[in-house]
This record gives sequence, C-alpha cells and structure tokens, in this order.
Amino acid sequence: MKALFKEEGASLRIELMEDPAVTGFIDEHAAILDSGFENVELSDRMRSRLKESDWIFSGMKTFHELNEAFPSLLDDNGQRKPFERFLNDVQSIDETYNRHYLRAEYNFAQGSAEMAGRWENFMEDGDEYYLQYRTAGDDLVRPEHAALDGVTLPPSDSFWDSYYPPNGWNCRCTVVQVLRSTNEPTDRAEALRRGKEALSKDKKGMFRFNPGKQQKTFPDYNPYTISKCRNCTRKLNLMKGIPENQLCNACGISGNWAAGNIAQALRTLHEKEGVEYIKAVREITEMKIFKPVDGSKEIFSALGKSHSDFDNILDAAEKMVEKGCRVFILPNPGGTRSGDCILQKKSFVGLYDVKTIVGRGSIGSRLVESAGQAHRVILNIKSQYDPKTMAKELRTYFERNENALEVKVLKGNKEIPVIRRDTMKKDFDRNFVRRYKK
Repeated sequence: MKALFKEEGASLRIELMEDPAVTGFIDEHAAILDSGFENVELSDRMRSRLKESDWIFSGMKTFHELNEAFPSLLDDNGQRKPFERFLNDVQSIDETYNRHYLRAEYNFAQGSAEMAGRWENFMEDGDEYYLQYRTAGDDLVRPEHAALDGVTLPPSDSFWDSYYPPNGWNCRCTVVQVLRSTNEPTDRAEALRRGKEALSKDKKGMFRFNPGKQQKTFPDYNPYTISKCRNCTRKLNLMKGIPENQLCNACGISGNWAAGNIAQALRTLHEKEGVEYIKAVREITEMKIFKPVDGSKEIFSALGKSHSDFDNILDAAEKMVEKGCRVFILPNPGGTRSGDCILQKKSFVGLYDVKTIVGRGSIGSRLVESAGQAHRVILNIKSQYDPKTMAKELRTYFERNENALEVKVLKGNKEIPVIRRDTMKKDFDRNFVRRYKK
C-alpha cells in the first residue's frame, strides 16, 4: 500500500505492477498458494507450471486489490489523505482479499495440485482403467456435486476436460482409477447431463477445466479475469472490470502472464541444465515484456529506468552491443537471485550478472556476490585497478565456484573474456596483465 500511496493522477497506472514492493507482495501471495502442494507428488515440469499459475493468479489479484484501493487515496473533497488515514480506510479491502478470499484460493490451489498429480499418474496407464468421480461422501457434500458421484468413463473421454475436480471453491471431490472388468462406463449423454447439473451454479463456466491437462492451479477465466481470457490471441489474461484497451496497451509492462511470467521463468531457471536451460533462456528473450531502450534495435529492457542499477547495466549493455551482441536487461524479481541481462550473439545465448567496479579492491567480493545469480559475469571496470590483483581474484573465483563459466572484463571499449580453462594455465596471470594493459 505504500507504493500505491505514492501514485498520482486520476487512475491507477499499470506501471505500478513493476514496483519492487508490488512484485514482492505478489511473490509472497504466490508462495502461500505454492505451500499448499509442497508435499504433493508431482513431476518437476508440472510443479513448475502450477507455481507459474499461482504467480499469474496472484498478479491479477494484486492488480484488482490495488485498483479497488486506489480511490481511497482521496477524501470527499478530492484532497489526498494522510497515509495513516488511507491505510486505515483500506484495511477492509486487505481483509477481504488476503484473509477471506485467500483461504478459499489456497484450498483451490491445493486441490488443483493434488488432482493434477493424480492426472499425471492416470496418464501413465492410459485407458487401461476407467476413471470414476467420487465425492467426500459426508453430510457436507453439496447436492449439485453429488450428481456426479459414480460417473465412470475412460481417461481419454473429453468429459474430464470440463468435469474433473475441483469443481468449485472448497470442492473436496476426487477421481480414482477403477477396473474395467468390474465397472460399467456411464452412458456419455447421461454423464454430460449430470455434469451440467453439478455445475449449474457456475453460470459462466469458470470451473470447467482440468488442472492436470492444462497444468494450472487456476483456470484462465477466474474471479479476476473475463471470459476473453480463455482465447486471448495475445496470451494476456484480461482482468475483469479493467478497460480492455488499457490492459492490451500494458501487455509489455504487466508481462506475458498467460504464457509464462518472466519472474517465474527466472525463478525456475536454476532448476534447468544443458539444452533445457538454453531453451528456457531463449524463451525469456521472446517475452513481450521487453521494450527497446530509447529506440535501440539491440538493447531491450524489462527493468524500469528508475531502478538504481539500470544506468550501470545499460552502460555495460552498450559496450556489449559494440561487440556484436543483442542485450535483454532483466527485472529483479523479489525473492529471486538472478542475473542482470541476457546476451545474444548469433547462435549463442547466455545469462550474465553485471558488476560495475568503481573501487580499487572490490572485484573479489563482487564476484562472490554473483555466485548463485548467474554462471557468467560481466565486470565493467570504471576505476584504476591493478591487473595483477585482478588476475589473482579471477583465478580464485573459478577455483571456488565450480559452476562458474565465464567472466567478461570490460575496460573502456576493450573486452577480455576469461573462462575456467584460461585460469588453470601457469602463465594466466602474465597473459591477463598483458591483455589488460594492451
């Protein structure tokens, strides 16, 4: 709410979603939803996709909460309220979104994950077994869901695209495998009739989705979106109650949420290796969130210019463009240790952390900071630095960091690339000093 309190103008700016305080809140909300399926058995890919879905949902929900709280900035006379009064006035909004709604959303995410895990297991057996819908079987079962109890059909039947649990908030229904030899399939027309009866209160068809097949904890059409989200050609989930043109114009700012949020992509990048890692890095560069920096055809950014590191990263990016690279400057998602930019040159693509050196004895500690953020580092030297000391610190960095791949040393317009194999040579120090002074 502190970030919102700083807002000016007659309407909420989409750009507020870039604020670190806002993205940090989205991270926290998504983490709560993620915790609901921490112990659920899932494939790595499914878990990653479900976490992505949680982040997308949390982002859309946060925008709605901020949009609803925005009018509370002003009093009845149109004057800005003191922060304490504003905070007090929006407490009820916070209570509604982050207590009452969150409880049901947590249960839904947990139920979706459990059913997604079951679906993965079902797919291993194909149509060898039937699937059978079952309620919790107690007095709390809602009558409309009881209509589905006992429906039995093969996994390949499209019935399960729309009537696979959870079929509503706090739904406790499940699906199990049953033997074909001892169970008769339900007449399909009858199954569909019972399905429509079960979801008769879901007039908008919001809960007619399969979390296992779609690999999502929440459907594209949910309380914070509109029906167009199901088939948005731009892959942007339009938020209910927000002008469509405003959201489409903000596509590059709010991110390619439906296709894969950049923060979530960076968060899961460290889990990948080899070809999968390179593929994931390339996919990040294709996200619509990147915009040309000052009309450049080679530098694109998803980081706000007001960020404290932006100018330093841009300086290094401009030097790398002179070396034939395209540069994608990355945002800094809260709770995620990630690099600052992606360099692309011909078929090569790599994630780099950028360190600007302005002192005379800080390279060693700055390289230590990079460990865990990226396996490649750009050292942009902006001060008089002893090359002998630098060579020693580079060697130590590679010796202590087994994942380190490369360090690019930038001195003026000169680029000195260093890889692990270089530092293992006996004459590395001498050769590095010669190259640095040349």
